[in-house]
Amino acid sequence: MVYHNLKALIKGIRSCKTVADERALIQQESAAIRASFREEDSYARHNNIAKLLYIHMLGSPAHFGQIECLKLVASPRFSDKRLGYLGIMLLLDESQEVLTLVTNSLKNDMNHSNMYAVGLGLCTFANIASEEMSRDLANEIEKLLGSSNTYIRKKAALCALRVIKKVPDLTDHFTTQAKNLLTDRNHGVLLTAITLVTEMVQVDAAVLDEFRNAVPLLVRHLKSLVTTGYSPEHDVSGITDPFLQIKIIRLLRLLGKGDERASELMNDILAQVATNTDSTKNVGNSILYETVLCVLDIEADSGLRVMAINILGKFLSNRDNNIRYVALNTLNKVVAMDTNAVQRHRNIILDCLRDGDISIRRRALELSYALINEQNVRILVRELLAFLEVADDEFKLNMTTQISLAAERFAPNKRWHIDTVLRFLKLAGNFVREEILSAFIRLVAHTPELQAYTTSKLYTALNSDISQESLTLAATWLIGEYSDIIIEGGLVNEENPKPIADKPLVDLLLSILDSPYANILTRQYVLAAITKMASRSTTSQPQKERIAEVLDQYTTTPELELQQRAVEFASLFHLGELREGVLERMPPPELKATVMGVVSENKPVGSSTGGDLIGLDEATSPTTNGISNTGSHGLIEDIFHTSGPSGSGASSPAPQSQKSTIDDILGLFGTPSTSSTSVGGLNSASSPPSGAAADLLSSLSLSQSTSPASPTSPAPAPAPAPAVQPATSRLTQYTAYEKHNFKITLTPQTSAAKPGVVMILARFQVTGSSPATSIAFLAAVPKSQQLQMLPMSNSSVNPGATETQQMRVVAPVGSNVRLRLKIRYSIEGQEIEDTADFSGFPPGLTGRT
Repeated sequence: MVYHNLKALIKGIRSCKTVADERALIQQESAAIRASFREEDSYARHNNIAKLLYIHMLGSPAHFGQIECLKLVASPRFSDKRLGYLGIMLLLDESQEVLTLVTNSLKNDMNHSNMYAVGLGLCTFANIASEEMSRDLANEIEKLLGSSNTYIRKKAALCALRVIKKVPDLTDHFTTQAKNLLTDRNHGVLLTAITLVTEMVQVDAAVLDEFRNAVPLLVRHLKSLVTTGYSPEHDVSGITDPFLQIKIIRLLRLLGKGDERASELMNDILAQVATNTDSTKNVGNSILYETVLCVLDIEADSGLRVMAINILGKFLSNRDNNIRYVALNTLNKVVAMDTNAVQRHRNIILDCLRDGDISIRRRALELSYALINEQNVRILVRELLAFLEVADDEFKLNMTTQISLAAERFAPNKRWHIDTVLRFLKLAGNFVREEILSAFIRLVAHTPELQAYTTSKLYTALNSDISQESLTLAATWLIGEYSDIIIEGGLVNEENPKPIADKPLVDLLLSILDSPYANILTRQYVLAAITKMASRSTTSQPQKERIAEVLDQYTTTPELELQQRAVEFASLFHLGELREGVLERMPPPELKATVMGVVSENKPVGSSTGGDLIGLDEATSPTTNGISNTGSHGLIEDIFHTSGPSGSGASSPAPQSQKSTIDDILGLFGTPSTSSTSVGGLNSASSPPSGAAADLLSSLSLSQSTSPASPTSPAPAPAPAPAVQPATSRLTQYTAYEKHNFKITLTPQTSAAKPGVVMILARFQVTGSSPATSIAFLAAVPKSQQLQMLPMSNSSVNPGATETQQMRVVAPVGSNVRLRLKIRYSIEGQEIEDTADFSGFPPGLTGRT
C-alpha cells in the first residue's frame, strides 16, 4: 500500500502491531519513494521528502533522498525550499561529497529578496558548513553582518561563528562588523554578537587586545539589564534577560583576565550584579555563579574576591544539590587563592560531609583537606576522623593518606601525631597505604620518649580488634621491638602504669597466627616479633621455649616465605651471643620523604612549636659564659642524632675526645661522621656507612648502648660550644638570577660548629614598577649534597618589597655548593618560566677537609 502524504504514513506505521510489521511497511514505502524519484514527478517530490525525513527519524536509511532535497531547494516556492533545507541539514553532514553542490544554492539564497529565504540559507550554513564551504561563503556572511534587518544580522553572526570555528585564520575578517554588532540594541543580535566575540577572543590573542576597548560598552549593556524595570518580552522569573547577562559576564571575564585597567572598569558593575541579583531562584543563582567566576579570574579588588567567595559559601546552604556541588567544586579551585576567605565557611563545608549525595561528600572532603593548616589542624582532623567512622569504603584509603599527610605537615607535637595515626589505624586499618605505615613506624623509632606509650596503645587496640591489617602489622612490629620497655615499665595509660607480664604479649602475637584475618605478610611479622622477644632478657625461659616450639612448627609449613624465615629464626636460637647482636633492637630508620610528604620526626614531643631552618642550627639550649649544655649527649646521639635506648633512661655521656676518635676511625674508610637532622618538617639524612665502616660503627654503637654509665662515675665536663664567627663572605649577597625586572639573591651563612652545613637565605625583589605574582621557586643540588627548603614568605613581590625563603644544604666538607634553580612567575601580565645554574659561592664555604 502506497501512502500519499505524511499524515497517512504516520497513521499506517502507528497501526502496526509488531516491529516486524513496521519494518516491512517502511521498506515497502521506501521502495515506492525511490520509484517515484525515478519518475521525476515534481508534484509528488514534496510529499516524498516529507515521508522520507520521518523514516529517517525512525532510524531507517534515507540517504537516497539527498539529491532530491537539492532539487527542492532550487524550487521557487518557499515551502519547497524550507523542506529541502531541512532535508539537507538532516541527511547531509560536512563530510559528504554532495555538500559541494549545496554551496551555489546557499550563495543564491543568501542574496534572495525574501528575508526568510535568506534565513533558511544562513540556518543551513550554520549547521553543516565545512571548511571549504566556510572559505567560499565567508564574504557573503561578512556582507550580511551589516544588513539592516535584525533577523538576518542575528543569523549571520551565528554563521560567522561557524566560519571561525572551521577556519580560525578568517577571524580578522569579522572584527569590524563584530564591533558594530556590540552596539546593537536588539537583544537577539546582541546575544549572538557577544557569542561571536567570545569565540574570537579565545581563538586569537591579537583580537583580544582590540576588544578590550569595548569593556565600557559591555558594562553599559550589563548595567542597563540590571537596573531596567519589568520587561515582559525578556523577563525570566523576575530577571531581565538572564541569558544575555551571563553572556556579557563571560565575555568580561575573558577581557579582564590579566588586565588591571579593564578589570577596574568592570569592578563596580560586578559588585552591583552580585548584590542586586535575587538568589532565591535558579535564574539568579546562574548569574551569581558566572559573576563569581568572573571576579575570581580578573584582577579584581580583594574585597570583591571575598564577596565572591561569600556567595559560594551561601550556595552551600542551598537545598539544591547541583548548586552545592558547583559551589564546592569552585571553592576547591580558589582555596589556594584566598584561603582565609574560604576558612570562614569551614563549618558549613564540614556539614556537607554528612550530605546524602556521594558527589557532594567527595567534593567536601577534597576541600577539607585543602583547608588544613597549623591553626586548625586539631579541629579539622578530628572532624575527618569522625567522618572516617561512617565513610564509604571508597573514601577510606584516600582519607587515611590525607590525614597522615596533614599530621606530618602540621602536627603540633609528636604525641598528637601518634594519637592521630593510632586512631585511623583502629578505624580503617584495612585501608592504609604501606608508605603511611612505614612512616608511622619510623616516627615511633625516632621518638624514644613515646615508644612505651605507643606500644601500650597498640597492644590494647590489638587486644580489642585484630581484623585491621595495618593496626596488626604496626602493633606486631612495635611489640617485637619494644616488648622489654613495657614489661619493665608496664602499660602506659593516662593515670598509672599497669604491670604486664611477657605471657600476655606472647599469647596475643600467637593468636594472630591462627586468626582468619592473618595473611602471609602478617605471619612473617609475627615470627620476626616473637623471635625478637625471645632474645630479650625480660622474656622468661618458659616463653622462650614456647616461641622455639612455634618456630619449629613453621619450619615445615608449605608457605615458602614463612618456612624460610622460621628456619632462619630457629637456627638463631643455637648461636648464643651472636643471637643477641643479630636480634638487637633496630636503629632508627633513615629519615626520608614519604610518597605523601615529609615525615615530621623533628616535631617537639610535648610542645606545639616547631623550628625553622636557621633557628635549629643555632645554639638554642641555655648557655652560661659560652658553655653549652650539650655535653651530655651520648655517642649514639652524636652519630645518629637520636637519643639512646629508652630502657637505659639516658645515653651515657661521651667526652669530646672519644667522638674525635670515632671520626678518625671512620675517616680511614672515607666516611665522614655527619648527623641526621630533620628541620621544620623537611628532612635530610646522612647515608649510613657501608662495608667495614658499617660493621665497626655497629659494634661501637652496640657497646655504647649496652654499657650505661655507672651512677658513681663522674660525668665529664661539658665541652664549650664553639662560637659562631661568620666570615665576611657568609654575609655577602650573591645574585643568582636577574631577568625581566625580577631579581633573586642568595646569602649563605655557616657555623664552625657544623662544617658541611650551609644555611642560605634567598631574597626575591622586583626592580621595576610592576609586581611579580604566582612565584614558584624550585632548587636542586647534586646527588652528593642534600637540600631542604621552607615555604616562601609570600608568593607575590611588590615593588620596593623583599620576600624571603630559607634553604639548608648539607654537603661533604670541602666541596662547593652548586644549585640548579627553576623559577616561574608572572610579571607585567607575562607568564615567565626560567632555569639558572648557580655556583658562585666562595670555595671553602663548607669547611676544610
